[in-house]
Amino acid sequence: MDNGKFIDICKNEVVKYTNDHLDKTDGKQISSDDVYVVWLTKVLQSNKALLSTTLFDGMYYELTYNGDKNELYIDVYKKFENKGLVLDD
Repeated sequence: MDNGKFIDICKNEVVKYTNDHLDKTDGKQISSDDVYVVWLTKVLQSNKALLSTTLFDGMYYELTYNGDKNELYIDVYKKFENKGLVLDD
C-alpha cells in the first residue's frame, strides 16, 4: 500500500478510536486534521506508523498494515513520563 493511502487509513482509524473513547459529556470530537504522523516506515508490502493527536491526553497510536494478510492492527499507548537519564561511561 502506498504511504499516502496508508496515512489516510491510519488517521481515520485514530479519529474513530479517539472519538469512541472521549468523554461524551465534554461534547468534543476530533477530525483527521487533529491527527499527525510522528514516524512512518514501509518495508516490502508492510507499513507501520506512529500517530498522535492535538489533544493533551498523552495518547499515541501504533498502526501496522500486514500486506501479506491485508490486515491492519492498532496498538494504543499512553505516555506517562519522559525522563532524561545520564548514562555512566
